[in-house]
Amino acid sequence: MSASRRSGTTDEIGPPEPERDGSDLLAALLDGMDAALCAFDADGVVTHWNREAERVLGWTAAEAVGRRGLSGWAVRRGDAAEVEGRLLTAMHAQGRQVHEFALVTKDGGRVLVRVQSAAVRGADGKPAGLYCAFSEVHAQIDLERSIALSEALFEDAAWGVVLVDADLRPAVVNAHAAQALGSGRTSLLGRPLGDLLTQGVEELEGALAHVLAEGPPPTPTDLWVSVRLPGGDTRRCWRSGFVRLSSPLAEEPVPLGVAWLFQDVTESKQTEQDAAQLRFRVNQLHRAARAAAECEDPAEAVSVQLDFSLAGFADNAVLDLVVGDPASGAPPREDSPDGTPVRLVRALATPSGTPGPSLDRYRTALPARYAAAHPALQSVERTSSVRASAPTGAPERAPEWAAARQWPEDTVHALCSVLRSRGRTLGVVTFLRAGSRPQFERMDATYAESIASRIAAALDLAGIGTAPPRT
Repeated sequence: MSASRRSGTTDEIGPPEPERDGSDLLAALLDGMDAALCAFDADGVVTHWNREAERVLGWTAAEAVGRRGLSGWAVRRGDAAEVEGRLLTAMHAQGRQVHEFALVTKDGGRVLVRVQSAAVRGADGKPAGLYCAFSEVHAQIDLERSIALSEALFEDAAWGVVLVDADLRPAVVNAHAAQALGSGRTSLLGRPLGDLLTQGVEELEGALAHVLAEGPPPTPTDLWVSVRLPGGDTRRCWRSGFVRLSSPLAEEPVPLGVAWLFQDVTESKQTEQDAAQLRFRVNQLHRAARAAAECEDPAEAVSVQLDFSLAGFADNAVLDLVVGDPASGAPPREDSPDGTPVRLVRALATPSGTPGPSLDRYRTALPARYAAAHPALQSVERTSSVRASAPTGAPERAPEWAAARQWPEDTVHALCSVLRSRGRTLGVVTFLRAGSRPQFERMDATYAESIASRIAAALDLAGIGTAPPRT
C-alpha cells in the first residue's frame, strides 16, 4: 500500500477501503453460532436475534428485535409471567441459569427448549441486560447422550476402545484397552503400534488405513496379534470393529481418525481351531486306514500311513527301525548283558524340498549315525514321545542343528514317537517342521502316537523290524 493510502488521502488507485464496522462483525458472529441466541436490555426489550433463533422459531430478526418481552408472540400469554420471571432472575444472579420451557413458533406450534441465560453487565458492573442461548431439548439430549456414551466407552466398557489418529497412533485409550496392551493409558498415546505389538501390526495398520481411505468393513474382523509385555510376548486374538471419525464442522467429510473397538476372543477362537483340527485329523486317520486297507503289501501300507499323516501336520517325516532282537520287549541298551547298544536304521523318508511319496529304504543295512542324545534314540529308550526345537536365540544356527541330527536343513521343530507292537519296540517315526510352522504341542504328540501305533501294526504284519534287515 502506498504512503498516501496509509495517510488516508486518495490516489489514482482509488479511495481507501472502508473499515468493517464492529456491529457487522458482531452480527456475523451471532449469525454463525450453532445455538439460537437472543438478548434483552434492562427493560426486557429484545436487542439481538440470530439466524438459528429464526430457524427454530420462525420469527425473523426484524420481527423480534424491538419487542418488549416474549409474551403474545414467542410465549403463550398464560405462560409469559412465569417464563419472563425465570429469565429476569438471571439478570441479578451470579453465573448462568438453565431452564426448560416451551416457546411458540411463528406458525403456532410449540417447541420445548433448554435455555442458558446470564446477565450482561455494564461498565459500572450493574446489570445492563441478559442474553439467552437456547436449543431444542431433543437436540440437547442427543448431544448429552453422545457425551455420556463417549465417557462410558472410555471408562466402563468391557471391551477395548482406542481412538487412532490419521498417523495411525493412539490418541485416546480406555482402561480395558490399556490393560490388554500391557501399559498405562497415557503412556500409550502417540506411540507407533509397532512398539506395542510384535506380530500382527501390519494387518492392524492395513485395516486402519483401509478404514481411513474407504470406510469400515461390514463385519468385525478377527486379528491375531502378539502383544509385547514385560514378562514376554503373548499371542491373542482380538475381534475388532472399526469406525471412521469425521469432523462434523467441515463442509466436506474430513477424517479425524479411526475408532478401534476390540474384544479378546482368544479362548473361544482357540477352542474352535482345536475342534476343527481334531475333526480334520480324525478324518485323515480314517482316510489313511481306508487307503492302507487296499494295500496288498503291509510295507506299502506303512508308506501310505506316513504320507497321509503329513497333511496339515508336518513338512517331512522319517522312519527308523531298531536293529537287534526285539523279543525282550525293549530295544537293546548299552547296559544290556551282551553290551549291544541301540541302533536305528533309516527305513522310510519323505522327500525333502519337493513333494512326493515316501522313499523306501527297507533294504539298507547301515545304521544311522545318531549321537547319543539324539531325540529318536531318546524316544526309543523312553518308549514315549520326545519333542525338540532348534535354539530360538540363534536362528542362523538352525541348519547346523538340523544337519547334526541328519534332518533336512530347513528343520526347526521335531517330534519323535516310538513304534510299539505286541509289547515290542520296532522303531521310531520322526515328524519335522520348518520355521514357518509352530513348534509341536502336546496335542500334536497325541496325534503322532496314534499314527505311530498304526504304522507299528503294519510293520509287525509285514515282519519288518522283527529280524535283521534284509540284504
